[in-house]
Amino acid sequence: MSSKVSPLGTVSDTLVTTYLQMTDGSEFCPAYLYYHDGIKVMCMDTPDVAFYRFLYTSVGKPWGWRDRLSHSDEEIEALLKAPGTSVHVLYVNGVPAGYIELAQRREGAGGRFDSTKIDYFGLRPSYIGRGLGKHLLSHGIAYAWNKGTQRLWVHTSNLDGPYALNNYIKRGFKVYRVEEKPMPESYF
Repeated sequence: MSSKVSPLGTVSDTLVTTYLQMTDGSEFCPAYLYYHDGIKVMCMDTPDVAFYRFLYTSVGKPWGWRDRLSHSDEEIEALLKAPGTSVHVLYVNGVPAGYIELAQRREGAGGRFDSTKIDYFGLRPSYIGRGLGKHLLSHGIAYAWNKGTQRLWVHTSNLDGPYALNNYIKRGFKVYRVEEKPMPESYF
């Protein structure tokens, strides 16, 4: 694999996307930070588009997240209000440090089972490397299983944070597919 320099730094010519899933709650290996009094995770019960945009941008900018940037406020609000969607914000000493967004939907022939996708998950740059990601991910996984999901899944890529894939695997996710394709030009 070769690489090129982009606004994100050095970016590979190949986009590698890894799909992971957990199909039983017994596979979950939680890693909570119990010793830290200043950590709190709260569900965003009322959709707040401006706050959501702040979270999405401040967490995703270093990794080139673009998907939701072109959405109108009305589209973002509809996504946040969709049944089964929840956004959980990690606060450290009262400051938003990251978030996990979950989307529970019916899946399979005739919608016979519940599946939850981790749509977005990450920390603001100054909070990375302190163990907070495993705490927030553990919260999101526990929430999904408590809500009755039968399959929890996520995809990550070589454009995501350096600890993302390892964090998913350590929490109990199993890789079920890896795709490689040319890096989209928009990343160069």
